[in-house]
Amino acid sequence: MQDKIIGIKSLDMDARGVGHLENEDGTPGKVIFVEGALPGERVSFETFKKKKNWEAGRMTVLHKASSMRVEPKCKHFHACGGCSMQHLEPSAQVAMKQRVLEDNLWHISKVKAENIMRPMYGPTWGYRYRSRLSVRHVPKKETVLVGFHEKHSAFVVDMTSCEILPRHISDMLVPLRGLVGALSIYNKMPQIEVAVGEEVTAMVLRNMAPLTAADEALLKEFADQWKIQWWLQPAGPDTAAPFYPLDKELYYTLPEFNVKMPFKPVDFTQVNHHINRVLVHKALLLLEVQPEDRVADLFCGLGNFTLPLATQAKEVVGIEGSTALTQRALANARANGLSEKTSFSTRNLFDVTTEDLVALGKFDRMLIDPPRDGAAALSAALAGLRASHSEMLPRRIVYVSCSPSTLARDAGVLVHEAGYKLSKAGVVNMFPHTSHVESMAVFDLIGPTAA
Repeated sequence: MQDKIIGIKSLDMDARGVGHLENEDGTPGKVIFVEGALPGERVSFETFKKKKNWEAGRMTVLHKASSMRVEPKCKHFHACGGCSMQHLEPSAQVAMKQRVLEDNLWHISKVKAENIMRPMYGPTWGYRYRSRLSVRHVPKKETVLVGFHEKHSAFVVDMTSCEILPRHISDMLVPLRGLVGALSIYNKMPQIEVAVGEEVTAMVLRNMAPLTAADEALLKEFADQWKIQWWLQPAGPDTAAPFYPLDKELYYTLPEFNVKMPFKPVDFTQVNHHINRVLVHKALLLLEVQPEDRVADLFCGLGNFTLPLATQAKEVVGIEGSTALTQRALANARANGLSEKTSFSTRNLFDVTTEDLVALGKFDRMLIDPPRDGAAALSAALAGLRASHSEMLPRRIVYVSCSPSTLARDAGVLVHEAGYKLSKAGVVNMFPHTSHVESMAVFDLIGPTAA
């Protein structure tokens, strides 16, 4: 079957080119999503998924190239599912993400930001300090593969390097193959979790069977050679524990606030430490915290924002859904000498109510940093607060988002029901070369309650 030719008009949220087949009368027909194609290009494509109103395919021939097209730096780009935008010039990637954010805000909730903030940038290569490497023994190839999955596949890419991983991790990919292949449990290790700290790189071995003495000796030799720390995880994440060496501490720092943040390699932390520092700086700058303020940090995790906030505010209350996390956040506050200005509580913020917010007391400012599901219940609770206790609404909210669609949904509630205006919004290029859109929005209270 001959490949079809199409003109590409735009990009979707997965960085696929979007175009239309023409009907017989010349009008736009079925929508086509083409992997590897960019706006302004004319391409041939082959379809791998077909529905009544749309098709998904991959580019086979590039007839007319976009001025935004660049040669992918990674030799595994066309096979690996880890990146989808290396063929697009980096500044154009950010512009596309900004457009995605604005489109979501308008189409989902009919909200526009009064000001679009300048995008927040960082290194575009070697930035991924957190990663989960899949491990697969492939009998047909008589080898072990360590890396990311292929596009649309459970297979692992036969990768020998990775441009978005720090160089020392990329250099370990092939040696890790040899190590795993030499272990007695080479076929009972589905993944290796990687976390890079300031002084040590931790690797969590998901071992689904016990190690032998010979296995342990091989792991220790590898750790000494590559200057890493092994952790073992025999079951769920809670079972992860350091194995060798035991005298290393995994942590990252926020130098601007003189904060040191110990963490476990299975904890949620930002993958891009450079951008995280920018993110924290910008969030606090936008909150405009005053020394007399009482501030809420919702979905606080280990205290990534809580502790810097405590260096500026009178009191910061961190709330998270996991008791283990809030206990760890409190320990971090104590270690940084900030426990007197912080408190932490465990609450399910996905079912928080207006009554819960009233019980917490008035906050002058609020920072929200939810997972991809967003903060629907919290936004609704704030809208309820507007109706029943408007004097308790925080004057300013900074919302850090990893999903433009849930941010847009929540922005609609905050703007149309809770009495806020969307003062500013912009993207954070936390994940260069991927279609992931991280963003930040500022909501200011309007009307009499803002006084």
